[in-house]
Amino acid sequence: MSDQTETSDAPATPEQMHKLEAQRRENRDKTAELGLDPYGDRVDGVAALADARAQYDADANVAFNEHGKEEGFADPRPTVTVAGRIVLHRDNGKLVWMNLRDASGDLQVAVSKRDCDEAGFGAAKLADLGDLAVVTGRVMQTKAGEVTVWASSVRPAGKCLVPPPEKHAGLTDTEARYRQRYVDLWASPETAAVFATRSRIVGTLRAFLAGEGFVEVETPMLQAQAGGAAARPFSTHLNALDIDLYLRIAPELYLKRLLVGGMPRVFEINRNFRNEGVDRSHNPEFTMCELYMAHGNVESVMDVTERSIRACAKMVAESQGLGAPTLPFGELAIDYARPFDRVRYGDLFEQALGCAMTDTDAVWAKADEHGAARKYARRLEAEGKPTDAAVLRNAIDPWIIVNELFEDVAEPTLDPARPTFITHYPAALSPLTRANREDPALADRSDLFIAGMEIGPHYTELNDPDVQAERFRAQLAGIDDEESTFRNFDEDFIRALKVGMPPAGGMGLGIDRLVMLLTDQRSIRDVVLFPFMRPE
Repeated sequence: MSDQTETSDAPATPEQMHKLEAQRRENRDKTAELGLDPYGDRVDGVAALADARAQYDADANVAFNEHGKEEGFADPRPTVTVAGRIVLHRDNGKLVWMNLRDASGDLQVAVSKRDCDEAGFGAAKLADLGDLAVVTGRVMQTKAGEVTVWASSVRPAGKCLVPPPEKHAGLTDTEARYRQRYVDLWASPETAAVFATRSRIVGTLRAFLAGEGFVEVETPMLQAQAGGAAARPFSTHLNALDIDLYLRIAPELYLKRLLVGGMPRVFEINRNFRNEGVDRSHNPEFTMCELYMAHGNVESVMDVTERSIRACAKMVAESQGLGAPTLPFGELAIDYARPFDRVRYGDLFEQALGCAMTDTDAVWAKADEHGAARKYARRLEAEGKPTDAAVLRNAIDPWIIVNELFEDVAEPTLDPARPTFITHYPAALSPLTRANREDPALADRSDLFIAGMEIGPHYTELNDPDVQAERFRAQLAGIDDEESTFRNFDEDFIRALKVGMPPAGGMGLGIDRLVMLLTDQRSIRDVVLFPFMRPE
């Protein structure tokens, strides 16, 4: 037998909310009058609801039903102590039905005036939806076939003074879900399941990398220089030393220092902070797995990434009872078992645009056709400068236009259901990446794309201190005053390279986006427990 308390789908008015909270406070005070603490106390031996359900013994249940009223009969049904939040509640007078919920699922509880202690029965009568309760009793099955704990004791474990969301819809307001994740998690089991899966994905990734000989490390989140990526940082100030610091935008330069120190394979599952856009795939703070492999290259780390993602997808598929790691993402069915595709940047550009990326005249013609230089023209207009084609050609690096066309026209031609590495980026677009030995005009860089999202860049790392120093200087040249406040020449990193860093491959894997893919979530806010929100 299951219960449900009728609630209205219409949101309560402030006056109604005040009355509902007042009633809950009254129930709390009456519970205290029974000699029970409404906010509970320590309880040992609490079983997860799923484990308690699994203890149900059909033979014992039949034996009790047949002989339970016989004098001297010893009840063979197992006794459990469970705890959870009350999500359903119905008072039938001398029998109170409740459904408890914990991280493992739901379980029905029956509280009989005859079989439960007096205080516990009174507490059950006074309970409200959302309250936390601890119940001890026999595991049995009702005539309706529902596994149930038949209570001998009920004790409060925490009073819910706020009426919970409507029982069937859960917390349906999207913004409220993100702001009140503490309600969303227990009111919507599917939300809790996503974050449980996220934890297992990260655990699988860690185990995989440990099996590959990588050592997990921790590097500073507060850094004197914002380095490792081209991004705008958050700044802060350390009063003790009276110095300005930056929240980490990437751990790259510290992880490479560890290669110099003799740690051959390192990774960090790190929180990064970038003071930039907020949208369905960007959050100001996000999680990445960044790793470096001494004596490897871009191909080495591409292989590690492919196999690690496949291991995570396999784990998710097995947890869902699927035979193969083919997982849904919206309307897509992404097969993580098949080898990931690999396509060269220049080949994809030519296939999509019909001209070589090195054909400057053809590229500018395509730029006019697709409006690739539009945002640069608007910038010149704002400065009161002419925006005719000749001016634009002189004002804009043609490789910037190549990449604008690539991102707008070529990338969308990838099959979103087939994980694909785009390789051999133009060296002009990757100034801090090692040049390809066979063609120095190209860089040993690749980016992995799945379902239209960039999942992670991969590189053959620079380890020549003179070349790195020259690239740093080139990157700093011509920046504006605002950027110069946080773009610096990292002298200590160059000194580390002078000590000698082995050739290496490096990569950064976006954990949040990976979890989005493997749990079929369309927004990064659905895989981050507490996403950034504008203050109420």
